[in-house]
Amino acid sequence: MEELMGEGEKRPILTIVFIVAMQKEAQPLINRLRLVEEVNTPFPKEVTWVLFKGMYKDLSINIVCPGKDSTLGVESVGTVPASLVTYASILAIQPDLIINAGTAGGFRVHILQAKGACISDVYVVSTVAFHDRRIPVPVLDLYGVGMRKAFPTPNLIKELNLKVGRLSTGDSMDMSPHDEESITANDATVKDMEGAAVAYVADIFKVPTILIKGVTDIVDGNRPTSEEFLENLAAVTAKLDESLTKVIDFISGKCLSDL
Repeated sequence: MEELMGEGEKRPILTIVFIVAMQKEAQPLINRLRLVEEVNTPFPKEVTWVLFKGMYKDLSINIVCPGKDSTLGVESVGTVPASLVTYASILAIQPDLIINAGTAGGFRVHILQAKGACISDVYVVSTVAFHDRRIPVPVLDLYGVGMRKAFPTPNLIKELNLKVGRLSTGDSMDMSPHDEESITANDATVKDMEGAAVAYVADIFKVPTILIKGVTDIVDGNRPTSEEFLENLAAVTAKLDESLTKVIDFISGKCLSDL
């Protein structure tokens, strides 16, 4: 997304859309910024997507969550809902910047290479790719991986002293041997279920996008991922909220080129 730095880089950032998979992940920030749920959203009436919005300093803040599955009543996680809400949000809200925020699994050591992720660490993503789209055909294999650079934010990273790492995205919480091989190839420090999909859609429309992930579980640790995720979700979302607030404060009054 570095090619997005052009004429628009000197315009002030006024409208931000947060794409967050689970409302539980977004709720601390919603509460802190006193955002209000929009009753008449710009989205189709058939969808369960939820929009929270409000002003914070000079910024129009919009948090969009896919909501709950209409059949099973669980959070609509994964790449398909993330792609849909990103597409619809870009068309309806026309943001200057997208922030994909949420939780992720982290790696301490992966294939003998130290990654250093710990529970509650917050990462700014440098590069994102898919790890479960295996297409063993020339060129289509690269399409399947779909590697993209996030919008560069060197000043934000330096000012807030945030960790930086690569993100790998797939539609499963666990990690199969095939997934592990792809994650290793992607050189990922964190893995999630939405980031690469958000980046894919944003790249189509050339909307600058940054991805910020809080670590809820250690993928290469000795505990079940789902157990560790549920145990740490509340504490990590609180830590993520603190980091996101600092990010918003840093962005306020700035242009893309200042990030």
